[in-house]
Amino acid sequence: MTDIKKIIQNAYNENRTGLLEHESIEILAAYEIPGNKYKIVSSPEEAVAAAKEMGYPVVAKIVSPDILHKTDAGGVKLNLKSDDEVKSAFNEIMNNAKKYKSDAKIIGVNIQPFAKEGIAELIIGMTTDPQFGPALMFGLGGIFVEIYKDVSFRVCPITEYDANEMIREIKAFPILDGFRGRPKADIDTLVEILLKISKLAMENPEIDQLDLNPVIIYEKGKGAAIVDARIILKEKKEE
Repeated sequence: MTDIKKIIQNAYNENRTGLLEHESIEILAAYEIPGNKYKIVSSPEEAVAAAKEMGYPVVAKIVSPDILHKTDAGGVKLNLKSDDEVKSAFNEIMNNAKKYKSDAKIIGVNIQPFAKEGIAELIIGMTTDPQFGPALMFGLGGIFVEIYKDVSFRVCPITEYDANEMIREIKAFPILDGFRGRPKADIDTLVEILLKISKLAMENPEIDQLDLNPVIIYEKGKGAAIVDARIILKEKKEE
């Protein structure tokens, strides 16, 4: 079992509220939420070894507490299909990171499997409302989240009924429900993830925000892939 409190305390000890992606994945794993496999590497050779172990294609991402917006920093390379592509991506990511923020603390590069295309890209999030406490968000994700703003909200804790309602409320629900003969999405997995995120939020009040985007949903019985996970902690109160 992952020691969630230890991960949170370690971040506070380093004077940061943003958890690194692999820390967020570890917290999700403690609640049996299917985060991506990962390996943090510090050389092109280690990157290739990790990619071979996982199987191509893979993704490479910068790991730095000083670079939260990895894509803006040129710190993400997708769909890498060979040893040469992985080596080149590693070097490019490290160079881009140094150009983006010369004094950034760089832990390494995160190698992850590249998630295959599914039925839809979704977002599952949690924010803390000053009045009501933790609230869940569900909706159409990926690059469309800012454009369509097709989301639903519920205050935690939620029930299975609430989770099903959240999913069915969004305008894009027909896409998940077999629109025009397409396969139906694995709604049961989405319900399960929403319930587990609700539990995580209620049991860890230090968490201020959580963002899983995109969550790639596959057809019924085939689950989901959480491609990117981000957790922000509340500012630590002075004792």
